[in-house]
Amino acid sequence: MNIDNAKSQMRKGMLEYCVMLLLRKEACYTSDIIIRLKEADLIVVEGTLYPLLTRLKKDGLLSYEWRESTQGPPRKYYLLTTEGEEFLRQLDEVWSDLTNSINIIKSFM
Repeated sequence: MNIDNAKSQMRKGMLEYCVMLLLRKEACYTSDIIIRLKEADLIVVEGTLYPLLTRLKKDGLLSYEWRESTQGPPRKYYLLTTEGEEFLRQLDEVWSDLTNSINIIKSFM
C-alpha cells in the first residue's frame, strides 16, 4: 500500500472536524482557513475546501456573513451555527473515544 495514499485518506477524513474546530472561536474567511490548515501541516486547496464548506452550510452546520474588505469586494466569512456547535461537541467526543481506542491498541505492542 502507498503510504502517501493512506495519509491522504486519513487527512480527508479529518478535514471536516479540523475546519469546524477553526470556526469554533471565530468566523473565518476561506483563505484564512487554508492558511491555518497549512500552518498545521494540513495542505488543502480551495478546490477541496469550497465543496466542504458548501456541504456543511447545506447541512445547517455553518452559516456565513458578508464583511467589507479593504482589499476589494466584500468577503464571505463562515461561522458555526448552533447546530454546528452541537455537532462539533459530538465530534469532540468521537475524537476522544477514537484516540483512546488507538492508544489502547498501541499499548498492546
